[in-house]
Amino acid sequence: MGKGYRAGRLGEEIRKVVSELLLKEIKDPRLSGIVSISAVEVTADYSYATLYISILDDTNEDGPTDSRKQEVLNAFQSAKGLIRREVARQIKLRSAPDLLFRIDTSMEYGRRITKVLNQLGLGDDRKEEDGEKDKQ
Repeated sequence: MGKGYRAGRLGEEIRKVVSELLLKEIKDPRLSGIVSISAVEVTADYSYATLYISILDDTNEDGPTDSRKQEVLNAFQSAKGLIRREVARQIKLRSAPDLLFRIDTSMEYGRRITKVLNQLGLGDDRKEEDGEKDKQ
């Protein structure tokens, strides 16, 4: 459990601080809509933290466009100093890890898998089960 456990706890604390900043402090219009931090990975030496950003975009069923993703990444880069300073202050770190921002593509991947399953006729069986329960 040694270093990995502590890095995991630190990552979770960073995620909480940044999520709170998104709600209350960061007022960048490029971060409009539903933008959240889905995960944070911290290196074993605590010098880098990779923040995975998820974007929920209702306007496009295939997920956010590449330009929207870049816009969100640019907004986070602009706020990087504030985020890093607040992380160090709130978690009481001697030196805050350098922050790297990545788009979390797991939701897009899940949408793609669901679409393929539906095309193959192997879609969501729960809908069919619910329909059968209603008939009984």
